[in-house]
Amino acid sequence: MSAIFELKIKVSSEDIDTLDHVNNLVYVKWMDKIATTHWAYLTKENPLPQYVWVVMRHEIDYLKQATLGDEITVKTWVGETKGITSVRFMEFYKNKTLLVKAKTTWVMLDAKTHKPTRIRENVLKVLLPEK
Repeated sequence: MSAIFELKIKVSSEDIDTLDHVNNLVYVKWMDKIATTHWAYLTKENPLPQYVWVVMRHEIDYLKQATLGDEITVKTWVGETKGITSVRFMEFYKNKTLLVKAKTTWVMLDAKTHKPTRIRENVLKVLLPEK
């Protein structure tokens, strides 16, 4: 497992649905936010503007609810990365309670052509530095 990256999110009124808890779609937005924030963090010293990432698949388990004002800790790390895809895991916690867990498969594209491109050593070193 690669290093865990964390982000804190405070639940606002815009995140709440008619059932008075965080709407499922909000978690998908947060998943995108932590993934892009983590990528920016990993590439801050060595930007890789020639690549962009798109989602191929989300798998999400909603286990518990979050409500207005809750402080959420989102944890993410990179899993299997090969070919044109990279798997990212995410967990959403309120205190120590796991609320949501997710697995997203991302596809790397060439930024100019928007065509899938093989994940090469320069990207692997950024995503999985211990390998």
